[in-house]
Amino acid sequence: MRINCADRVLDLSEGAKIMGILNTTPDSFYDGGALQGDVGDVDLDRALDYALAMVRHGASIIDIGGESSRPGAEKISAAEEIERTVPLITRLRKSCDVLISIDTYKAEVAEQALKAGADMVNDISGFTFDPELPLICRKYQAAVILMHTPVTPKAMQWSTATHSGNDDIIARVSRFLANSIALAEQHSIENIIIDPGFGFGKSVAENFRLLGHLNSLCNLGRAILAGVSRKSFLGHAITAPGEETPPPAERLAATIAAETIALMQGASILRVHDVQAAVQSVRVMENIRELRPSNPHRPDVSFKN
Repeated sequence: MRINCADRVLDLSEGAKIMGILNTTPDSFYDGGALQGDVGDVDLDRALDYALAMVRHGASIIDIGGESSRPGAEKISAAEEIERTVPLITRLRKSCDVLISIDTYKAEVAEQALKAGADMVNDISGFTFDPELPLICRKYQAAVILMHTPVTPKAMQWSTATHSGNDDIIARVSRFLANSIALAEQHSIENIIIDPGFGFGKSVAENFRLLGHLNSLCNLGRAILAGVSRKSFLGHAITAPGEETPPPAERLAATIAAETIALMQGASILRVHDVQAAVQSVRVMENIRELRPSNPHRPDVSFKN
């Protein structure tokens, strides 16, 4: 499957791809504040070095976000989100040919990011928060990632419930994503990736049911992205009785297990914090499936002087 991303191409026929997460936020659940300067703004040099390191380690896409989507996160203005992301996108595009994704649901932010050199728009709302966003994606011929989320991040609640409710999560996510795909197609957008939205408004049980039945979403006929990296439902699963849930920093092994399951269930893109570890999971799966020789895969990326 080949996905056109503005003037670049994401070729998934070559095997699963890694999307590296780069948050310029002060409050994301795992890496919030990691790229902040001394006065609270984004340290562009540090952020650029981090992005280029992910590319060297095997990331085919860098996903840049300027607003936290953790449960309870406050919404920020489009102007602040642009200030956090667009200068970095500009510098990354001048330094490297890697695919760049802007993680936003705001049309104004997406347009400025696409003008600066982004190729994809990663919308957590699946085109449900901002009716102008599909128009911008079409205007710039950007590929889109449409994710399932039932509510805004601020209204989201974390649940450790061990049941899935009466309405099966697989059917619920499938219906939502089918509607998002239809909306995109109404705007003549065909280069679509879908994301079930692990951790977004779902109980622990629902997240694991989604993970174990991810291949059910293949019926929608679109490439599937899985973003499970260091999320809370994994922390809940590895918590021993009577102990506190381990923080995100201690969830790497659980993350790799979940990402491997996602690959086995048909995911073609992994959205990750830990690029090197994820690349190794992909290589193991590629050898099992005999999709390619055992030589290490390197993304088709060239650096500019």
